[in-house]
Amino acid sequence: MHTWKPQGKPIAIGAAAGVINGLFGAGGGLLLVPLFMSWCRLPPKDALATSLAVTLPLSVVSAAVYWFRGTLDFEAALPYMLGGIVGGLIGAAVMGRLQVKWLRLLLAGFLLYGGVKGVMLW
Repeated sequence: MHTWKPQGKPIAIGAAAGVINGLFGAGGGLLLVPLFMSWCRLPPKDALATSLAVTLPLSVVSAAVYWFRGTLDFEAALPYMLGGIVGGLIGAAVMGRLQVKWLRLLLAGFLLYGGVKGVMLW
């Protein structure tokens, strides 16, 4: 278990993840995981779990900003939120059983898919 003091690197990492989360609606974890592993020397599974603890409040803050601007349709988002809760429980349970190499391959596959789809949408 790590005990971090709120200074320097942790604040910089959190701020960068917050900017990415606010700009793209999510994605702060894509920055957090590699930084947790390299700068903070967390093992991969700890880095994944820790990024979730950080991205939850980032997502709440970002959603609140969009809500106050009138661009968040909470009613439309609700079914996705419920599905996301179920999926999050399943994903967390599966992550605990997978070897790190499979987690890396799965993440790389999702990133590649998202990148290709993102480019095709422009």
